[in-house]
Amino acid sequence: MNKRINAMYFSPTGTTEKIVSGIANSISESIHGEKVVTKVDFTLPEARQNAISFTAEDVVVFGVPVYAGRVPNVLLKYLNSSIAGNGALAVSVVVYGNRNYDDAAIELKDILESNGFKVFAGGAFIGEHSFSKTLAQNRPDEKDMAIVADFAGKICEKIKQNHTQPVFVPGNKPYRQYYMPKDENGNPVDIRKVTPKTNSNCVDCKLCVQVCPMGSIDYEDVSKLNGICIKCGACIKKCPNQAKYFDDIRYLNHKHEIEVNFASRREPELFLSNS
Repeated sequence: MNKRINAMYFSPTGTTEKIVSGIANSISESIHGEKVVTKVDFTLPEARQNAISFTAEDVVVFGVPVYAGRVPNVLLKYLNSSIAGNGALAVSVVVYGNRNYDDAAIELKDILESNGFKVFAGGAFIGEHSFSKTLAQNRPDEKDMAIVADFAGKICEKIKQNHTQPVFVPGNKPYRQYYMPKDENGNPVDIRKVTPKTNSNCVDCKLCVQVCPMGSIDYEDVSKLNGICIKCGACIKKCPNQAKYFDDIRYLNHKHEIEVNFASRREPELFLSNS
């Protein structure tokens, strides 16, 4: 079978990359007998400067994290203008932090189909929440990755049997509004402009500059931001000295709320075409 296997993802903290690469690697091993996968990581700003095009000979495992129940809005311009499927088969993957994926799965599927992909499979997986080190801690874990491998096997069977009709993905149209946290009185709380702080542990290693998906952290003074913060958690979770943190009370209250209210383990949901 002459199919090129691709893994394409936005993954600031690595959870989406692990899921997407796991699916793609397993598909490649089943089809080609080895891990022959082209990886397209569009996490950093420079990777989103150029258009990319696939063909009908490609299988693309495409993944994004869920932000506020939707596909991250900072990606929409890139996703809607720079990616051409040209009949490529696609597996649509969203990864969320154990709260809910809301309408992210159907939104990503719609985006891919509007760009010429044939979405015949999809999944909603769980990764450690970007705000927290305890909510869905260390996920995807071994159990998740076993599900990934089994899912990839089912995808391969669909490809081999040419059963790649459009898949049904749950969700609403029109999509729900972006999820917004609420205070103790039920009033919406807007944390979009909240930014991380830097403490005295910082040794100016510049790692936070390198991992910021928006290119917002100032190289000369890493305590400053020159652009927006999307709360992806990369600068906090990847800092070797725990020098980055949030201190905004609204953010911290919301973080505590979701850690308490959504502590029960959720499991991946898988979607495959019926024929």
